Amino acid sequence: MTLPENQNFKPELPKFLKRIAEDIREAGGKSFLVGGWVRDTLIGNDCRDYDVEVYHMPEETLLKILSRYGKPNLVGKAFGVILLSVKGVTYDFSFPRTESKVGKGHRGFIVNTHQDISFREAAARRDFTINAMGMELPHLELCDPYRGREDLQNRILRHVSAAFVEDSLRVLRGVQFASRFELTLAEETAALCRTLSLEDLSKERLFEEFKKWMLKPGKLSMGLKAFREMELGKFFPEIRPLNNSWENLGKSLDYLSKSTAELPESSRTILLFTMLLFGAENKEKILLFLERLTNESELLQKVPLLWELSRKVILQGEENDWNFNPEFLRRESLVLSGFSLVTEFLKALPSPDFAASEKKADRLRESAEKSEVLYQALESFIGGKDLMALGVKPGKVFGEIIRECLELQITGALTTREQALQWLKTRLTSI
Repeated sequence: MTLPENQNFKPELPKFLKRIAEDIREAGGKSFLVGGWVRDTLIGNDCRDYDVEVYHMPEETLLKILSRYGKPNLVGKAFGVILLSVKGVTYDFSFPRTESKVGKGHRGFIVNTHQDISFREAAARRDFTINAMGMELPHLELCDPYRGREDLQNRILRHVSAAFVEDSLRVLRGVQFASRFELTLAEETAALCRTLSLEDLSKERLFEEFKKWMLKPGKLSMGLKAFREMELGKFFPEIRPLNNSWENLGKSLDYLSKSTAELPESSRTILLFTMLLFGAENKEKILLFLERLTNESELLQKVPLLWELSRKVILQGEENDWNFNPEFLRRESLVLSGFSLVTEFLKALPSPDFAASEKKADRLRESAEKSEVLYQALESFIGGKDLMALGVKPGKVFGEIIRECLELQITGALTTREQALQWLKTRLTSI
């Protein structure tokens, strides 16, 4: 990652935003693009999150200026936040603020806005130096009081000040930033993080940071390294090494992150959380971990099932040189509606390397396709309409007969619908 040498590096910027900045300056104020936009721009990433801090200007004056370009929305008067939407893009305007910790949790703060503090004072409240930079508008002059640009260049993640400890969520933010931008924790930041507890954080906030770690592009193994350096295992003991190796877990997370980049987010979430927890002792431990983070039923259901089914597939494959028993495939297809998730998962297991894993996953895919259970579970040849057509009234017997038919299909005793209908007629004589 190479950053531009010129301190006055000038990326693309919406023209009307420059005009707003000029209006602010003419009215005696100053404005800075801050946060993620500056960081992402310096490393060459596109960013459409425009956060502007305005200094030395009353709120009423700023509202008048913004009204020339659209309809400003004062969404957080107590926090001094004004939104302005132009051509489908929302711009955040805010005033510098300071926060004082007065209680537990992320709501235990008193927030005060200050029009006349310096950029350095305002930036001190931010979490990491890479997020404490600003570009003064309209000329995009870099303001970097805590040497965030240098840390970004050296791939270091460092906290800004002692105020870091006032929000323990910053610990997990450190994990996902380390992953997204491939950064190494500064020793003093890792030491500070080890002193903080996460017990006051809600499951919603925890889950959001874990999802960013798992789903945003980056190198997940770098997040895992930060996780370990912060000693977060004391809060999440279910995250354990893969085959007794943290390196294996990191490599598998990195591989899976890239190989599933085009899959829907719901599938990626299931796959990556399963990999993160693949070293857990049992399904109960996995469920315990997930229930601390989320109420999402699909995740709570499918991660433990994928964890268990993947283990079954590995054992089945090793015993039979990856020539899968059709009966096994038909029966286990009912667990997760086919084997598509399992095949994606197996590719990322180093056994002993990813090339071997890909070959095994391909064998599973071929076998599941042959048994017609790659993308769907085995379906019964007969259904309720068939039963009613033969005079059976809806009730408990419907389910019993359909399950019997499905079991015969699983064992291979019934291989066609015609056979199943003939079996059904014989079966009904016993009712």
